[in-house]
Amino acid sequence: MAASLPGWPAGARPMELISLDGVRLSAVHVPGPGDTAIVVAHGFSGAWRQERVARIVQRLSGQASVVAVDQRGHGGSGAATTIGHREPLDVEAASRWSRDAGYDRVVTLGFSMGGAVALRHAALLPRAGGHAGTDAVVSVSAPAFWYYRGTVPMRWLHRAVGTVTGRAYLALRGTRVDPRPWPDPAPMPPTDAAAMARAGGTPLLIVHGDADPFFPLDHPAALHEAASGSHLWIEPDFGHAEGAIDPHLIDRIGRWLVLDSR
Repeated sequence: MAASLPGWPAGARPMELISLDGVRLSAVHVPGPGDTAIVVAHGFSGAWRQERVARIVQRLSGQASVVAVDQRGHGGSGAATTIGHREPLDVEAASRWSRDAGYDRVVTLGFSMGGAVALRHAALLPRAGGHAGTDAVVSVSAPAFWYYRGTVPMRWLHRAVGTVTGRAYLALRGTRVDPRPWPDPAPMPPTDAAAMARAGGTPLLIVHGDADPFFPLDHPAALHEAASGSHLWIEPDFGHAEGAIDPHLIDRIGRWLVLDSR
């Protein structure tokens, strides 16, 4: 039996998952009411034990059970991050665990990089294809395009992940980046993934702030336009991802995942 987590809701337990390609993943299960499990995918440099992620997980557990996974290269998980390429396998591991645990519905919620990962997971590993998949997706503060360098924070991030010195600095801060380049052609972009997820019938909500310093509003607009029938919330004064989201918006997203997306 895994140890309990001091300061977390009763019943919260850390656990270890294995991705389809054999990566050891650190995760947490926080039981909540109802028949739904919300799988949470953090943004770049995040982890489920990190305060900005943990507060979201704990808040959501008031509406449903939550499974949060450290994507590869982050927190307590093994390997190195591929910045969205192979991380859908990590979300699939959490979804598969949730199905095996008996949850009737499994839905996914991703932030920033994790938002792109959640979209790609829904497109590439759908339930209809025999995978655990997802019954609904919320993508928060996600990029629509790869290689985006249109803002100062994104130019700094590209410099960090693209140089030996930058990757060494990120590793000291707990994020290990795979130095190998992406394949050519590049992995399916978030816009195409959003379109494919909707074409397969997956309910999709795109949430973005009008004060996001990383990705301006052309990103959520492009995702929404690509994904026919998706929902779009543009939130006034909301910045970027987990660090800026407020409890009221967390609760609204939780209600959409648990009730409105059915």
